[in-house]
Amino acid sequence: MSAITVSVEVERSAPDVFDYATDPTRFYEWQQGVVSGELEQPGIPEVGARCRTARRIGGATRDSTSEVTHIRPAEHWGVRGIDGPIRAVVDLTVEPLAPALTRLTINVDFEGHGIGRLLVPLVVRRQAAAEMPANLQLLKRRLELPDSAAR
Repeated sequence: MSAITVSVEVERSAPDVFDYATDPTRFYEWQQGVVSGELEQPGIPEVGARCRTARRIGGATRDSTSEVTHIRPAEHWGVRGIDGPIRAVVDLTVEPLAPALTRLTINVDFEGHGIGRLLVPLVVRRQAAAEMPANLQLLKRRLELPDSAAR
């Protein structure tokens, strides 16, 4: 199956959109189910940096760890899940369209391990495809607020 791809145009600069969309401590603000996130080593992430995210799934909180696979600040960022039965592979692209207008595109795919091999095609992909457009609209609204705390 191919990756799920969703885009949104945001009235903010590319660096602002990139910084917000790739900050694990802010994922809970715009991603359904996320309750917390952090980099293992605070600071500017590099390839190999690890990110921990806690999500509410089926009434329980589940932790997962991802590793940064590529990064070009204000342009591209990618992570790959490295633990658990369901591992996301995420690629994020930021394109400046004007000084204060940016297109954000997120591609996400999933690798199933163990029970995850059954869950990915039956549940996870459909749920992600349904949630991602709403998540990006929430990100857009948060970044476009006049007094946005996302700045």
